[in-house]
Amino acid sequence: MKQIPNIITLLNLFFGCLAVVFALQTESVIIYLNEDYNSSFNIPEKLTWAAICIGIAAVVDFLDGFVARWLHASSEMGKQLDSLSDVVSFGVAPSVILYQLLRFSFAREENGLETSFTWLLPAFLLGCAAAYRLAKFNIDKSQQYNFKGVPTPAIGLLVASFPLILHYNASFFGIGNLFINKWFLYALILLLSWLMLSDIPIMGLKFSNYTLKDNFPKLVLAAIAIVAAIFLHWLAVPVIFISYILISLFNKKSIA
Repeated sequence: MKQIPNIITLLNLFFGCLAVVFALQTESVIIYLNEDYNSSFNIPEKLTWAAICIGIAAVVDFLDGFVARWLHASSEMGKQLDSLSDVVSFGVAPSVILYQLLRFSFAREENGLETSFTWLLPAFLLGCAAAYRLAKFNIDKSQQYNFKGVPTPAIGLLVASFPLILHYNASFFGIGNLFINKWFLYALILLLSWLMLSDIPIMGLKFSNYTLKDNFPKLVLAAIAIVAAIFLHWLAVPVIFISYILISLFNKKSIA
């Protein structure tokens, strides 16, 4: 029975590995017309499958902790295994998605296919930041109900939403152009990495009690999530992420 949570944790790792495989099996669509350069672009379906695998990994990541508490089977081994799995699912896999989005961004430019791959390497800063953040989390005993810095799964889910937004919501106010703009992606990589490594007090989503006063910020976030999901579909993910950060900052005195 004690190994059941660890087996579930390994499923998190399994889906993270699948996400990496799907993300690597993509090709951009480039069209040249006459002497003028022109391009068309579609997010390959396999990149959206990578995003879905990260989403499944997040569900499994929640379940392993729930099952461990239910079975009273929490252990130091499980904690370390969880972090190692999270590095892949919410660090490495999202980095590969960002790598591909950067590649698509350059490929849409004239002579973009000749761009050195070193311009794509900043994508992996996110994975490095995720690994550092998780190591820091493991040795900090004060982050039981709240966090210092944005949790790695939240960052991973945000990045995972980008291919889905591009595939299903790209025309919404032209938002799709942002996610295949190299300068936006570079800035986002730096911002997300900093958010993970910072000591900003961030609200945890576990319930330490069931009083309305203590859980009101979580209920507000849940309400925003429901409304955003209904009206914005996959664009709801960035909206929920930004709301999560803002609500945490607004309530930082009670979190810290």
